Amino acid sequence: MRFDIVTLFPDFFGSPLSSGLLGKALAKHIAEVHLTNPRDFTTDKHHRVDDEPYGGGVGMLMKPEPIFAAVESLPISPQRQVLMMTPQGETMHQGMFRDFAANCDQLVIICGHYEGVDERVLNLVTREVSLGDFVLTCGEIPALTLLNGVIRLLPGTVGKEESLKLESFEDGLLDYPQYTRPPVFREWEVPEVLRSGNHQAIAQWRTEQQQQRTRDRRPDLYEKWERGKKSGD
Repeated sequence: MRFDIVTLFPDFFGSPLSSGLLGKALAKHIAEVHLTNPRDFTTDKHHRVDDEPYGGGVGMLMKPEPIFAAVESLPISPQRQVLMMTPQGETMHQGMFRDFAANCDQLVIICGHYEGVDERVLNLVTREVSLGDFVLTCGEIPALTLLNGVIRLLPGTVGKEESLKLESFEDGLLDYPQYTRPPVFREWEVPEVLRSGNHQAIAQWRTEQQQQRTRDRRPDLYEKWERGKKSGD
């Protein structure tokens, strides 16, 4: 799968893309990431990528011409989406990552900066995406989050792909509590059922814990899960 990041700060991605599972996935050619700087497509001597907004206001906006030129310089794969990282977009979620991993062979990710991006850039965009209901200094942070979330779902990235099916959000619930050795640490003991060897009892305990944890920590998710369960009955 190909990722094209349109960014004013390509160095931002250096360390994350060479570390951990992302680094391994790129080394194995499971995914490839290309960084394109709009500044390289400016035509004025100062290489300006921003300008004052019409109508006044605080801050500067990214100009449309360099972004259009940067995106239009990229190859086009059959199953491509062009994403804009913006607080006004759809909040990232696991289903979005699964959709991208299963149905796209190229994601072009435009990283905004300054006070925003000229509205006409949206004519390039197929989907606006947000990290959450807050504002960051740049679009590179949510772009990296999206990269991580999608690439880890691609076949071959995670050693035991079965583990991907047992994570939080995969079935609409949060994950169950997990423990490792020692059995007792500072008077906190691993639940006895997990040491029993009774796989049926362990599975039941984990299911109950998922439901209880989701109900306590994310009642919104639990309500959605309950609705889905009832509609499936």
